[in-house]
Amino acid sequence: MGVSGSGKSSLGRQLAARLGGAFLEGDDQHPAANVAKMASGIPLDDEDRWPWLARVAQGIIRLREAGTVVASCSALKRRYRDRLRSLLGEPVCFLCLNPERSVLERRLRERPGHFMPPSLLDSQLKTLELPQPDETALILTDDVPPSALVDAAVARLRQVDAPSGTPPQQR
Repeated sequence: MGVSGSGKSSLGRQLAARLGGAFLEGDDQHPAANVAKMASGIPLDDEDRWPWLARVAQGIIRLREAGTVVASCSALKRRYRDRLRSLLGEPVCFLCLNPERSVLERRLRERPGHFMPPSLLDSQLKTLELPQPDETALILTDDVPPSALVDAAVARLRQVDAPSGTPPQQR
């Protein structure tokens, strides 16, 4: 999870490969109306996001029959993450990518052809609610190589899967 340009898709693909699982691209689940709205520089609101979150959950459910699923999804607000947890009916671990603003701006400028324009970065940052300690989550910055991010994510997922009965601390 994270704002546009945070590296969700790149990390998600690498993590899915490392885990031998499937990857679901959340951006591909947006209805055409959402894509058109963002492409024209208009931020999505909650009413735009609810059906999209349902489509992301449906895609995860479909893929998880074959095993592990890693999905990219902005899930910027706590209530979006809560909705995904509710729809999925299983424990979900969120990996929140939270790079510095300058990194986000550079990535958005260097991403030609993507529907999400750099002009929407401010609205996404304003909307972002970082995971709280009671959520099963790991907040990652990308001031380390991508392989180190994948290593941190795998380590966190192993902690979550550990049969201790108590979720490990965030971060």
